[in-house]
Amino acid sequence: MSTQAHVIKTRLPEPPPPISVLLANVRSALEELKAHDIVEIDVQGKTSIADYLVIASGTSTRHVKSIADEVIRFAKRLGAMPLGVEGEREAEWVLVDLGDVIVHVMLPRVREFYALERLWTVGDQPPQQDVESESAA
Repeated sequence: MSTQAHVIKTRLPEPPPPISVLLANVRSALEELKAHDIVEIDVQGKTSIADYLVIASGTSTRHVKSIADEVIRFAKRLGAMPLGVEGEREAEWVLVDLGDVIVHVMLPRVREFYALERLWTVGDQPPQQDVESESAA
């Protein structure tokens, strides 16, 4: 009684899409489902976890989840499988890790509370001089 062995065909992973293509795809997905206040932050040199963070808002938990699902769908079409997706069940803040690009989709109140834009852009702008000290000089 012999059985035939099953042959499993594997495919080597394709190289990931260039960051610019991945970012453009993320932008398209966010715009497709009408995400609000889309911000892209270049974090190269600040962290090794990613090169870009993209932050967007949804109007409700259902909208946040739908936006995140659309980002995943657009990424898969490129051949970029998400490394991880967090927060889908509660859908107040969904994180989609695409490797070089991490997408945060949040409710406005959650976004305001955590202020990721402020956290990741501290020190990017030169300090503003006090208007009084300029006029006194």
